[in-house]
Amino acid sequence: MKKEADITELEKGTKAPSLWDMFLVFSKIGAFTIGGGYAMIPLIRDELVKRGWISDEELPDIIALAQSAPGVLAVNMSIFSGYRMRGVKGSIAATIGSVLPSFISILLIAMIFTGYQDNPTVIRIFKGIRPVVVSLILVPMINMAKKGNKTWWAWLISAATLFMVAFLGYSPIYILLVLIVAAFAVATIKERKRND
Repeated sequence: MKKEADITELEKGTKAPSLWDMFLVFSKIGAFTIGGGYAMIPLIRDELVKRGWISDEELPDIIALAQSAPGVLAVNMSIFSGYRMRGVKGSIAATIGSVLPSFISILLIAMIFTGYQDNPTVIRIFKGIRPVVVSLILVPMINMAKKGNKTWWAWLISAATLFMVAFLGYSPIYILLVLIVAAFAVATIKERKRND
């Protein structure tokens, strides 16, 4: 019986990375992710896609799965990416790698930084970081939209979803549920037409 890593290698057609390499890469990603899980996307793309560990087409699927699962997006992305590359052991290595820098940083901040939180210089530094975080989130989203939306109706669904969530305050959960039901219904109707 083949190991999970061997199966992953066969599926991808390339050699899976070592657990240590995965840990180091996800530690690097975790260390430089400022602003939450979405800011992690360009770093994951740069590190994993350029190394050939995952394909550009797999990244939107990993992001969709990570968003659909309960929990923190960055951790979910690490779990799914790690599992895709090396199975359960890969998930563990990637998750520990991505979480460890944040854990150490937060621990240090809690110990040292709390006395400086109202410092005007510190406040200005964080205000300066915010636009960078917004651009780090926006660029991969635009790239994903270009690659994922191949038809006019896909662009329409994306625009309508953005409008409903951003401006009307609808919950993404309800929109996802409606779209899942609609996609299932359309697929079922098309399948019946093919069989007739």
